[in-house]
Amino acid sequence: MKITEYIRDTRSELKHVNWPTRAQAIGYTVVVIVLSAVVAFLLGAFDSIFSTILKSLIS
Repeated sequence: MKITEYIRDTRSELKHVNWPTRAQAIGYTVVVIVLSAVVAFLLGAFDSIFSTILKSLIS
């Protein structure tokens, strides 16, 4: 059947994957979380600044 061939091929391909170590995975996760927090802070700051500018222009 085709499904069994697919599973067999998938398992074969997964053996060729270079998986990160636990330390690398934790390091990458920390980088993603920190960058996400920085971007969220910057977007919030710009939103606040632009809101203040628009309120002063409209009023």
